[in-house]
Amino acid sequence: MRRYFFLFLILAFSLGAALAAEPEKEKAALAAAEGWLKIVDKEKYGDSWKEASAFFKGAVSQDQWKRTLEALRQPLGRIISRELISKQFTTHLPGAPDGEYVVIQFRTSFQNKKSSIETVTPMKDRDGRWRVAGYYFQ
Repeated sequence: MRRYFFLFLILAFSLGAALAAEPEKEKAALAAAEGWLKIVDKEKYGDSWKEASAFFKGAVSQDQWKRTLEALRQPLGRIISRELISKQFTTHLPGAPDGEYVVIQFRTSFQNKKSSIETVTPMKDRDGRWRVAGYYFQ
């Protein structure tokens, strides 16, 4: 009986540690996303590609990324405000390899588009740093 109680304590501690780690991961991913968005907001699109995850860089070339953001973001004008709506840790995303991700959404207002939702998805990269693996806005 003692052995089962001991195993239960180990499992409970392990689960508790894993659940407690998620807010820390979300916090680190949020910091990475906000830093990356500052680069994008300054229209340094090539630099945003350089700061993105290896997965991101493998999916789109720097030149393609730069042209895409120039076409999509510049017409919106300068950013007015950005407010965090949600952040959710996950290990599985459609079309992406298993890993550690945080899906973050912001309510964003631009000079020429008053209401937009930005979704930024950082992932824990091979070197242990959180870097953006996906960006989408509507």
